[in-house]
Amino acid sequence: MKKILYRGAEAIIYKVGDKLVKERISKTYRHPVIDKAKRLYPTRKEFKILTKLQGILKVPKIYSVDETTMTLVMEPINGKVLKNIVDSFSSEELKTIFIQLGKEIVKMHNVNIVHGDLTTANILVKDKELYFIDFGLGSFSNKIEDKAVDLRVLRQALESKHHIHPSLFSFVLEGYSTTQGSKEVIQRLYSEVETRGRYKRKNK
Repeated sequence: MKKILYRGAEAIIYKVGDKLVKERISKTYRHPVIDKAKRLYPTRKEFKILTKLQGILKVPKIYSVDETTMTLVMEPINGKVLKNIVDSFSSEELKTIFIQLGKEIVKMHNVNIVHGDLTTANILVKDKELYFIDFGLGSFSNKIEDKAVDLRVLRQALESKHHIHPSLFSFVLEGYSTTQGSKEVIQRLYSEVETRGRYKRKNK
């Protein structure tokens, strides 16, 4: 029996026994051929991403993919959503957590994977470990720009959802910058910020 845990615009997530299933749902308003393609591509891509990240990041173990039902079967992570518990940590704990988050993100980027929706809603905390979930918008990319965009999405999420903790993103960058391959991404992130700032001032 399905126990639906989450229902989104593109997918539902439910438990079957001790496994988690993510199913991309069909849209009846689309032509069947188009509908299949729009469900198959992200299902296949997410399976490949999770498979590649095994042993590199803390992500759910992936058991199988079914390209007929458009489902991924994976390990449930019984952790807490980081977004919901940020305010429960002390300042020192937050520093430790978000420096570690930066170190984990750069591991992902160094194997040319970008998350696509990097927010605290897609990070779980379990036994003091950070787990990354929901790679539905993820992709394989060696482009510095794409990795910088990943960081920009996280920065915007932190500024929006956790603005009472203004140092969180600086902690992320502290962790991110300790690993080889990070310098160019951070430079791109800030060159973009400076360029946009000049553009806004010029057009006021």
